[in-house]
Amino acid sequence: MDDEPERTKRWEGGYERTWEILKEDESGSLKATIDDILFKAKRKRLYEHHGQVRLGMMRHLYVVVDGSRTMEDQDLKPNRLTCTLKLLEYFVEEYFDQNPISQIGLIVTKSKRAEKMTELSGNSKKHVTALKKAVDMNCSGEPSLYNSLNLAMQTLKHVPGHTSREVLIVFSSLTTCDPANIYDLVKCLKAVKIRVSIIGLSAEVRVCTVLARETGGTYHVILDESHYKELLMYHVSPPPASSSSECSLIRMGFPQHTIASLSDQDAKPSFSMAQLENNSEPGLTLGGYFCPQCRAKYCELPVECKICGLTLVSAPHLARSYHHLFPLDAFQEVPLAEYQGERYCQGCQGEMKDQSVFICKVCQNAFCVECDLFVHESLHCCPGCIHEHPAPIPV
Repeated sequence: MDDEPERTKRWEGGYERTWEILKEDESGSLKATIDDILFKAKRKRLYEHHGQVRLGMMRHLYVVVDGSRTMEDQDLKPNRLTCTLKLLEYFVEEYFDQNPISQIGLIVTKSKRAEKMTELSGNSKKHVTALKKAVDMNCSGEPSLYNSLNLAMQTLKHVPGHTSREVLIVFSSLTTCDPANIYDLVKCLKAVKIRVSIIGLSAEVRVCTVLARETGGTYHVILDESHYKELLMYHVSPPPASSSSECSLIRMGFPQHTIASLSDQDAKPSFSMAQLENNSEPGLTLGGYFCPQCRAKYCELPVECKICGLTLVSAPHLARSYHHLFPLDAFQEVPLAEYQGERYCQGCQGEMKDQSVFICKVCQNAFCVECDLFVHESLHCCPGCIHEHPAPIPV
């Protein structure tokens, strides 16, 4: 495990003239080259989708946040902690938007210990509230990778085998203070099929490289705040499932929102199950989602019924998760100078100003780069194709 694959270190490689990619135009400006670099960066993610492979649609993810004293460094503004928490709030919202039937949990590690900020849950509001409160957290001591991973493993190893088990570590320190040999823990993580990915805020650390490689995760070190956000967004899409993961039919309930009429004499207000664990939830109400199996009441979906364990979702939630299995094909890129059609985007109706236009191979409609990204990353279906082939109207 300790043997790294042979590769040429950066300082051992050939002399690279990295500045030569920057070329001036006739007026002496570098804007055209920089725009080209940004344009390629925007398109890069679209070519990295996994295609039609088996994905872990029901995900259980623990995010481990480094709370050591290195999080007070100000290379990210205003400091690493505030920047990290702000980006994680955005990440949590995007995660549940793209993976509505998945769950997430938060762990913080500092002073050689690890503790849970939130348990695994499908309630994004609870996680965002915890992240907002953590802004005032006191950063101290060293982190402990061992304690963090062990804490996450104690929960993840009990989740069903058909779900994906993942840990994402935001690691700021260059050291870790562990009570035991972490390489023994890596073997345990690998045995229970937990994938560990790491985003480093300082520099590459060998133990993180080994940890990610052995568990099938990824390890990247950020360049700046925009790169940091891009690396986080990489973990929004579900990863490919391991070939040995279990296959099983999952019981799900699809409750409809019902509201009792105020004129109904038999209508009685009641508490939702969420009220039992969170006093900030609405109190007595007349309506809600009722579990079709045990009739327990909930205020929002998706949720796992606390009484009978049935997963309660709505049809749109299931459809959003289904999109990942059949991603929309990449649009054909055509230089703007060669494009013969109208110079207006079919998505935003704006004028085409980028160096290329993107044409759907099915309906032949043209889109700008921003709409192309939106269609592939959020919408998951071509607006032109939907317009030409609308859904049948029920009789």
